[in-house]
Amino acid sequence: MSRPAGREPRRPTRWWRRRSLRTRLTMIAATAIAVSVFVAFQVGIELLNWELQDTAENQLRADSRVLATDAERAGLAQVQLPPYPGSGQLVRVILPGGSTRTPAGQPALPPVSEHAGRVAQGASADLMESNDSDGYFIYTLRAGDGAVQVARVADDSPITRFGLGMLLIGLLCVVGGALLGWAVARTGLAPIDRLTAAAVRVARTRDLDADIPDEGGGEIRRLIQSINDMLAALRDSRRAQRLLAEDAAHELKTPLTSLRLNVELLVRLDRRGTLDSALPAESRTRLLNDLGAQVAELSTLAAELTDLARGDVSDESTELLDLADVVVAAATRARSRVPDIEVALDETSVWVSGRPAALQRAVLNLIDNAGKWSPADQPVQVRLRAEGASAVLEVDDAGPGIDAADVPRVFDRFYRADSARALPGSGLGLSIVQRVVDAHGGRATVARSARGGALLRVDLPAAAPPAPTARLTAG
Repeated sequence: MSRPAGREPRRPTRWWRRRSLRTRLTMIAATAIAVSVFVAFQVGIELLNWELQDTAENQLRADSRVLATDAERAGLAQVQLPPYPGSGQLVRVILPGGSTRTPAGQPALPPVSEHAGRVAQGASADLMESNDSDGYFIYTLRAGDGAVQVARVADDSPITRFGLGMLLIGLLCVVGGALLGWAVARTGLAPIDRLTAAAVRVARTRDLDADIPDEGGGEIRRLIQSINDMLAALRDSRRAQRLLAEDAAHELKTPLTSLRLNVELLVRLDRRGTLDSALPAESRTRLLNDLGAQVAELSTLAAELTDLARGDVSDESTELLDLADVVVAAATRARSRVPDIEVALDETSVWVSGRPAALQRAVLNLIDNAGKWSPADQPVQVRLRAEGASAVLEVDDAGPGIDAADVPRVFDRFYRADSARALPGSGLGLSIVQRVVDAHGGRATVARSARGGALLRVDLPAAAPPAPTARLTAG
């Protein structure tokens, strides 16, 4: 059965995940060395055992040939067998009848096996046997009418000493590997430790101006560069927020001061009871109109600041739309907001993929900006057409145009040319246009129109129109 989704990991896995990276690397290094030493130990034991056995068998064969030569020369029954010296190899002579002869004082060997008896009978020339129960290697060689045997007890002491030596070396290697792994992990993770300390310092002090030193190489360098890029983006964001707050405070101060002074004047005259005498009806009407205009300017500025502070165009989703419908809707809103403005439309159906409300706000800002400069008898011309793979929107006026020195800063936040200081506005309208166009992958530019005024042009990527829907008619 598979483990249910969301189930807690097993305890060893949970314990392993809780260890630090330095501890993990140290344990991995020690484990790898321990496994390597164990494998080397097993291979060494097998090789040593094979070498010792091969040496013992070669020695048994050589001693057996010497004894067989003596037995054939003197006879199996008369060959001299020296007394057993107390250690070393064991010998035995197998006579033709099946009986055996052994040196005096020699320990008893295992009984002659059936295969060894066949060698004595001439069925084969020699035989190498190992007796696991007694630990003997016995070599049988045909000699005369019988056979001779030379035996040696298997000596495991070299293997035991080799095993103890390998165990000691393995322990030293494991300890040394753990220390080496810890040192390597400490050295390799030193940049990450410094990076962590720098991140903690930034989080504690909120100081985004200190970059992390670019050191190390490979993945560490890329990580440090990425974090430095993130800090730079945070610095830019905080600087933009500070500039937005400062500019907003500056722009709000003038209308708020004027609004406060006018309201205080009305309140002071009303308290004195001299409102009607001090302010004639015409002056009072003009003052109230100024108050309404200032409130409207504050409302517009607050809405534009809200749009800019969002950091994105809006939460609405992207959809396929006809940009001509957006332009017509924006022109209608512009006429309703400023009845004196005259908008001349020349639109062609061009489909784009975008956010309707954001695009309509951008077009409305372009028309409002042109309406401030156009003379009363000259309309604002709005043209929409398809040009290659782009939807081109042009808004021009017959005003004085934009000075060459002001062109690079037309789309900056709160920027207003010296000639526009006396006109209503916050300097945010074209900045919003720029942000909306950038969010839709387009481009906004400014030039001089044929009528001498400003020509603001927006290029947006065009999209294929939707397929026409078939109509069903009943016959």
